[in-house]
Amino acid sequence: MIKKSKKVILTGLLSTLTAAYLLGSFAQAKSPSVESTAKEKLEAYIKFTQILNVIEKEYVDEVNTTALVDKALKGLMTNLDSHSTFMDTKAYKDLTVQTKGEFGGLGISVGMKDGALTVIAPLDGTPAFKAGVKAGDIILKIDDKATIGMTIDDSVKLMRGKPKTDIVLTMIRKKEPKPLKIKITRDIIKIQSVYVKTIGEKVLYIHVTSFDQKVVEGVKKAMKENHKAEGIILDFRNNPGGLLDQAVGLVDLFVEEGVIVSQKGKAKEENIAYKSHKKNSDTQTPIVVLVNGGSASASEIVAGALQDFNRSIVVGEKTFGKGSVQIVMPIGDKEALKLTVARYYLPSGRTIQAEGVTPDIIIHSGECEQKEDPLFLKERDLKKHLESELEKIDVNATIKTIRVDDNSTDSNATKGEDDNKTIITEDQLYKDAQLKSAVDILRALIITNKGKK
Repeated sequence: MIKKSKKVILTGLLSTLTAAYLLGSFAQAKSPSVESTAKEKLEAYIKFTQILNVIEKEYVDEVNTTALVDKALKGLMTNLDSHSTFMDTKAYKDLTVQTKGEFGGLGISVGMKDGALTVIAPLDGTPAFKAGVKAGDIILKIDDKATIGMTIDDSVKLMRGKPKTDIVLTMIRKKEPKPLKIKITRDIIKIQSVYVKTIGEKVLYIHVTSFDQKVVEGVKKAMKENHKAEGIILDFRNNPGGLLDQAVGLVDLFVEEGVIVSQKGKAKEENIAYKSHKKNSDTQTPIVVLVNGGSASASEIVAGALQDFNRSIVVGEKTFGKGSVQIVMPIGDKEALKLTVARYYLPSGRTIQAEGVTPDIIIHSGECEQKEDPLFLKERDLKKHLESELEKIDVNATIKTIRVDDNSTDSNATKGEDDNKTIITEDQLYKDAQLKSAVDILRALIITNKGKK
């Protein structure tokens, strides 16, 4: 544990001051270089100890040296990047609880973008999703606490709490003239990570909401049960990421050879390449991947890798850009550092971090305008039209209204409600411009893929 008494600090100050005297003046400000010399390092340590000593002696209130050092470490880690942090005893304990037990949450993934606490994505079916939180929302306040200068870990800590308790998020949303206040009730977050539907007879639609430990298994099962499908849509929109091995495993289902993703850091042990394998890989079925600004981390790795292997067409909007690796390094028994130690690189060598994945075809969210031929009457409309004309001929006539769909639509009404969970209809497609475009592109790929198998 990093703890020093005032006596030890002062002794250290005397030692560093002596060393500084031997090395010369260190008071002048210097522009930092990429790598510090031994002298520069020593001067930096001396400066820190000097300032700490001045605060202890001159600050108006009594201060605790350990608390001061902890605050300095938190500031230091925050200024490295938005994902690195120093965890004191309480923060480290909270992390242990979060990874080992259940907790109440909102179901959103957040990140820092341009210095603002930004929603990466709300997860389907969670309290945040139901309350209307959207990817790209900027969180200004959590209850009455402003998020300016707040770390990601601190914000997550505030948003988590006992199930069935309320929280109010104040947010800025694009195209909204005023900040929005959204009240959300915390709950135990249980996520279904893979949703499977079909579009017509040829298209298999797989929506992966997050990369938990069952993703590869779920996608394999979907492909096996729908083996007659001639094309696949992988929907990673609003997918905040998750387990790296699942991202690698998913790409491995569709490519035979090559490095899927690599991570590179300063330490040699952090330089790892994750390769594909030939066993049971589907290299023929056309694939379209859907992404947006809420697609991050593992979902960006899959989309970017399949794009680099020329194995899929990526459609939608530019992804979030979260491609760094963090590890938790304990300091003693009660404290720890969460430190960024590497970055991910796609097969082509490009990085995801702060860059994201740019789709091959950019399609913004929204609905498709659906126009019908004004000269074309559907069967039901034609029936109503004829009945109306008959009424004009003989207003006294008794006309029995016959529903054209009495034996079809009605009998399928309940069936349709059940099938809606596994089938995407044409009407539903027109309400989702990105998905509609993805299906059109995939159908074209299916046609051009004829005879290749």
